[in-house]
Amino acid sequence: MKIILATGIYPPDIGGPATYVRHLAEELTKRGEGVTVVTYGVKSEKLKVKNGFEIISVEKSGGPLLRWRRYAKVLKEYGSDADVIECFSSVSCGMPLKMASLDSARDDRPRKILRLGGDFTWERYTDLGRRRTLKDFTLKHPNLRLPMAKLLKIFDHIVFSTQFQERLYEQAYRGMPAHSVIENALPSPHPGPLPEGEGGPHRKHDPLRLLYLGRFVKFKNLDRLLRAVAGIPHVTLTMVGEGPEGEKLSALARTLQMQGRVSIVPPVHGENVRRVFDEHDLFVIPSLTEISPNAALEARASGLPVLLTEENGLSAELSTGMILRPLLTTNDITKAVLEADHRYDEFAQAAASPFSHDRGWERVSNEHRALFHSMLLNSFSR
Repeated sequence: MKIILATGIYPPDIGGPATYVRHLAEELTKRGEGVTVVTYGVKSEKLKVKNGFEIISVEKSGGPLLRWRRYAKVLKEYGSDADVIECFSSVSCGMPLKMASLDSARDDRPRKILRLGGDFTWERYTDLGRRRTLKDFTLKHPNLRLPMAKLLKIFDHIVFSTQFQERLYEQAYRGMPAHSVIENALPSPHPGPLPEGEGGPHRKHDPLRLLYLGRFVKFKNLDRLLRAVAGIPHVTLTMVGEGPEGEKLSALARTLQMQGRVSIVPPVHGENVRRVFDEHDLFVIPSLTEISPNAALEARASGLPVLLTEENGLSAELSTGMILRPLLTTNDITKAVLEADHRYDEFAQAAASPFSHDRGWERVSNEHRALFHSMLLNSFSR
């Protein structure tokens, strides 16, 4: 098969889609598929990755319309004879796909798939400072969903990363295309080392070291995390990442006089992520909603206790060993952090236990391939 994976971001960019597309491209290539990744970048260029697939970078300068036109041109050039185009962003990739006009009489190919691990409309809504959860927004704002309803219809199939989001969309978007769920891969377990070579759960530091790793955007609720930490003197916080809220968070930390207790540092990659996990005691994600938090799975695989917002899309199996609590308000976060500190040994023991089932990238890629083959077979049979 010729497969196009269209994404808005790709490493070294941080974020779930970047990591997901890289792993999926590698696994599909291992299985003999022809894979091309199309992404936005600083400049337009074509790269050949050593493990066999191509990366086409589209310059992201200029306004959305200009970016989309460039991206659409690349999709037209590389995707017109593709069997499958899978998009990992509803708008930044979906709009160029619509503009590319790739409908073909060749057995209805390419088949167009949208993989959803987030919600563009809700994220833009929260960028305006609104504090509604995804569930509340999706079910109570039908007019704001109309543009997305039209965009979803250009796809032949939607792949959700969680049943949580699939069920919300089934209620909110009538006449949605065929859809299914392919959950994220589970990271390989690699608990961090302990003093004197001892095995077992993570040992906490004094003061307790909190960690956030990810994008600095409003729906992550990071201003309230800072305010909560400001009120707990025996706690420090490291925030690793980047994003539009970065400068505001730094200013808030100064206003709260948290110098020496809060560190805001650039993104880390590879083995440095493992090192950061090993150096901290509790990974905190206080988002309004987390649909499919891969960083939480990575931390959990390292044996680091994870405090995660209770409105999340992880299945019971994937969230095993995590601490799920309401984290919407500053008081919610304060209460949960104090509980984690008080019950730390119990939570660390749970985080040190292995995941209950094996779900690696080989399995995830096989589920994608099975979907692709099924869709192509249905096209041919018509």
